Amino acid sequence: MAHSYFCPCPRGLEAALAEEINEIAQHSKTLKVHNQVPGGVHCSGSLSDSYRINLHSRIASRVLLRIAQAGYANENDIYDLTLAQPWEEWFDVDHTIRVDLTAIKSPLKSLEFTTLKIKDAVCDRFRDLYQKRPSVNTRTPDMRIVGFLDAHSYTIYLDTSGEALFKRGWRQETGDAPLRENLAAGLLRVSGWTPGTVLFDPMCGSGTILIEAAQILAGIPPGSRRSFAFEKFFGFKPNEWQAIKDEVKPNALPRAPTLFGSDISGDMVVMARNNLANAGIQFDVPLKQIEAQEVKPPSGIPGVILTNPPYGERIGVRGDSTQAPDEMATAFYSAFSTTLKQRFPGWKVFLFTADLGLPKLLRLKESRKTPFFNGALECRLFRFDMVAGFNRREEAKPKTS
Repeated sequence: MAHSYFCPCPRGLEAALAEEINEIAQHSKTLKVHNQVPGGVHCSGSLSDSYRINLHSRIASRVLLRIAQAGYANENDIYDLTLAQPWEEWFDVDHTIRVDLTAIKSPLKSLEFTTLKIKDAVCDRFRDLYQKRPSVNTRTPDMRIVGFLDAHSYTIYLDTSGEALFKRGWRQETGDAPLRENLAAGLLRVSGWTPGTVLFDPMCGSGTILIEAAQILAGIPPGSRRSFAFEKFFGFKPNEWQAIKDEVKPNALPRAPTLFGSDISGDMVVMARNNLANAGIQFDVPLKQIEAQEVKPPSGIPGVILTNPPYGERIGVRGDSTQAPDEMATAFYSAFSTTLKQRFPGWKVFLFTADLGLPKLLRLKESRKTPFFNGALECRLFRFDMVAGFNRREEAKPKTS
């Protein structure tokens, strides 16, 4: 039986996710990608295709199984449609539940009240059948039920993932404001980085970008170290799940390092090393403690720099505390820019930031900028091509005040 799925993702990564699911679909006769919408991708396939996407997708936030969809005029319509669904065919009354609702242009006054109506409908369905109702657990529910409202229609989903897919199961410690794993994976894809190309993250923090790249290089699926909600569904087929996991073949490990990182903080370098080990990386990813404006190319072959620079207060971890954050940022980016121009000819540099004025701080013209959202925060992935000799000539021009 074919099911409809919606795979949400960070905004800005919809095309990258559609491309990724199409790659996953090459190993399935039934999985098909339909269309991208802001915030995700619609696809369809068998139940085991949801296992496959959960295991392999680096970019999706969840895999939501569509249970029903209909028009609505008020909260009672939403209650009735939810009540009519055979929830008992998917999970048990003893499983805990959580209900989440998102809405775009819905005329309904209160989302909280509507969320309560959805929860009541699911509970009432079980009570009518078994004289007993499931308990709610908002922190670690067995089953997540997700409602989506637009101006006219209501769609109800059952989440096959459980915890969000960016939680890969390896992260034990993070620094301030870590980049989410699925966003890091999306940035790698959008940058055009491929295994075998040199990748350098000079502000690697807890190592998220490097770990995503290292797992891609090693052929380790992002979901290989965690469990999923679908494993608790009625009708879950453990043998099909095992067969999908058994299809995974690890890649040959590189003989010489191609992934490199550094950070101003020694604690971060230690954390990144521990996270790499937890993520199952068994080859060398050289990491150094050094300020970003002091770095040198880690390889004789030009490659890709991809990093998420700190902003505001985070720049001054060890800076001169007499400087204001904006002065510190100006001084830091000026020095970092000089390093890139002088030491990294031929490299492609990608900086992911919420500071939309970054090219101005670097005194560099971006060759491309791609808009993204990190949660609700609007960001850009700026690409700078370090052309050999070109930037130095620019530097030589007399500055006009």
